[in-house]
Parts: sequence; structure tokens; C-alpha cells
Amino acid sequence: MFAKINHVAMVSTNYAMLGKFYEVLFGMKTSPNTRPQSAVTVGDGYVGLNINPRRPGRAGGLDHFGVQVQDVETVFERMRQKYPQVKWLKRPGNRPFAGITTHDPDGNIFDLSQADMENRADVYTDEEWQQDRSISHFAVRTLHPEACAEFYCDVLDLQPANRQEGDGNHYVTDGRMTVVLMPWDITDYADTGISRSGPDHFAFKVESIDAFKEDMQAMIERNQNLTPPGVGIGPEGRARLELFAASTPYAQYHLSDLDNVMIAVGE
Repeated sequence: MFAKINHVAMVSTNYAMLGKFYEVLFGMKTSPNTRPQSAVTVGDGYVGLNINPRRPGRAGGLDHFGVQVQDVETVFERMRQKYPQVKWLKRPGNRPFAGITTHDPDGNIFDLSQADMENRADVYTDEEWQQDRSISHFAVRTLHPEACAEFYCDVLDLQPANRQEGDGNHYVTDGRMTVVLMPWDITDYADTGISRSGPDHFAFKVESIDAFKEDMQAMIERNQNLTPPGVGIGPEGRARLELFAASTPYAQYHLSDLDNVMIAVGE
């Protein structure tokens, strides 16, 4: 496997409490080498979730995904040959997963690293484990989803995944984790607030939707500080939830985290 989709990142003013939310509800484990002054990092045994504190001028919410490859120079050469408009930037050494940040042809940012990269901090263990609830998808709404999917296959050796008939999304996968390239169309937001293109949501696979709902209710009853905001409330909220549900054939349940990042849940 040339590439592994190894992390998801978000930005929040409430980063410490968000880490607890994902620990309690999804069973994620905190990194043994955490950097509490900088971020909270939890993981599911395959994908790390890095929750960064929001700083002035930086947008909050879901931010990017990251990929670890066998050889970054191979990726660079592929981009030079076929996608010369794509650029990359070496990152500071305090980044837990990323040695490099780059983008796809639509400008959607993702991180790039390889295991032995010098400026990659060992914040999360490379040891893998299995658990019942794990991150399965990272979704981006973008103007040219098919072209972006082709880019990820060309450059990272990710593989296209099957789509259901009538599904406008494109999917690329490392065999376990999937990036969803969703079409962005401003007319989709006629009945709700307009969202710009870019990261839209991420998804978890769980052992049982019913068990997940029961655990969420138990979490709320035990600690109301972990209660997520309601979704689908009011006419605009209902329209947004309908769009979300229609765009996620891999999910049977939808919710928000404490900081309004949307989450799709499927079995």
C-alpha cells in the first residue's frame, strides 16, 4: 500500500472538551504523547483525529485530512509531471502527522508525510488496533469532484470505490479509509445558509446504530456538558439535514459534535 489516509484535523476554541466527546461517544483513545498546550489528539487505531485550538484569523471546524506515503519524492514527481499548478509547503517540526501540506487541483488542502520524515513529530503511536467505532470517510464539497478524484488516484495511488446509481459523489480509498469528493453547487443551498466549498463532514462506522444512539443518550444523561447541538431544527436546519442525508448514502444517522462539525454514522 503506497498511501495510508492516517489523520483528520479540525480547529476549535473548545478543543479540550471535543477530545472528551470523541473519547466517550466513539471510544477513541488519547495519544500517549499528547501536546496539551497545542492540541488534543485521539485515535481509533488507524486514523488520528487532531483537534487544534483556533487562533485569530483562522476558520474553525473541519480542516483537512492527511496521508502517509512510502515516498514523498514520488508524489512530488507525479505532481510536477501531471499537475504543475499544484504546490506544496514544508511544515514546522511541531506538526504531529504532517511533514508537508499541499492541495488538490480545486485548492482543497491535505497533509503529506512519510514515516521517517525528519520534521514529523511522533505525537501519535504508529501501533494499530481494532475497535468497534472508527473513522470511515472524510468528505469535501468541491467544484470538480471527478477531476479531484482522478488527482488522488494519480498522485497517491488511492483507488476509486464503487458508487450507487444516481450518486453524484466520487470516492477514493486506501482500502480502509475513504475520501469523498462531493459536488458543490450553490443552488443546493436555496433553503438554508450557504456553505462554501471545502471540508463538509466526516463519518464513522459503528457496530450498531441503535447501540450508538443508546450510548449517546447515556452520555448526555451522565454529563450534559457533552450534549451535542441538535440538527434539523427549524426550516433551514431541516433543509440542511435533508441535503446532508441525501449526500451520504453510506450513513444511516447524522449528528453534530460540540462545535457544530457534522458527523455521518453508518454500520
